[in-house]
Amino acid sequence: MDLTLVVLAAGMGSRYGGNKQLDGIGPNGEIIMDYSIHDAINAGFTKVVFIIRTDLKEAFESHYAERFQGKIKMEYAFQNEYTEHTAAYESNRKKPWGTTHAILAAKHLINEPFLVINADDYYGTESFGEAVTAIKGLKENEHLIMGYELVNTLSDHGTVNRGVCQVDEAMNLTGIKETLAIGKDGDEISYEEDGVKHTLKPDTYVSMNFWGFPASVLPLFEEKFIEFVKHNNEDPKAECFIPVEVDNLMKEGKATVKVVPTSASWLGVTYQEDKPHVVNGINQMIADGVYPKEVK
Repeated sequence: MDLTLVVLAAGMGSRYGGNKQLDGIGPNGEIIMDYSIHDAINAGFTKVVFIIRTDLKEAFESHYAERFQGKIKMEYAFQNEYTEHTAAYESNRKKPWGTTHAILAAKHLINEPFLVINADDYYGTESFGEAVTAIKGLKENEHLIMGYELVNTLSDHGTVNRGVCQVDEAMNLTGIKETLAIGKDGDEISYEEDGVKHTLKPDTYVSMNFWGFPASVLPLFEEKFIEFVKHNNEDPKAECFIPVEVDNLMKEGKATVKVVPTSASWLGVTYQEDKPHVVNGINQMIADGVYPKEVK
């Protein structure tokens, strides 16, 4: 089975304060997504599609001029150039149109089952093997989401946004809620909504935007995005998120989602202060033999 890895790398990095997609964290200038691509190659992926902005093209092509050559096919899609449904509203935009829009920017490059990840998140080497096993067993209209334990995805330097999953006894996703500003306060994990504080259990399953889909989901996402633009074109900051649209498809009976649990720990650079922790984590995995000294 041909499998494509779709990497969301067009984000603005406003909280990080720079271009975190290409910020080196490995001993030879490796960036976070290099480790994801390494893991994906070992898991059997045949193609990676980077969804980026046009201003990042030269830097990406330079970084990957020799890295992974002959091991996996690499292609690029440009989110800021995909205006098929938004051309009339681009002058009013202050942000990209969200992750659903990003995937649609790459629809012409995706003809096979695909996994979606963030460029600035490290997902754990075992998670790719688990995802591949799961995606090969999906039935018609079934999708997958990797379920991370919330406690393994938090930052010590600020709050994070997570898609909090509701899961039934058969590990089917029954709902997902984009939850903002989740943080730690001692041993307590909480967030506020409408002035009310809510606590979450450490083992709550959350989405790290690690999804698995058949190519047949793309027309459904396009329908949802057209509807989103119709209702939100006057809001320059409105974004169409994958978790929200998957939840809408589930409510309409057009999709079921299998939650694939993983105990892997997340590493990511939401904030500049997160970088030393990520660097140390990667170096430890190199010392433990999880990764070679140079990923290429």
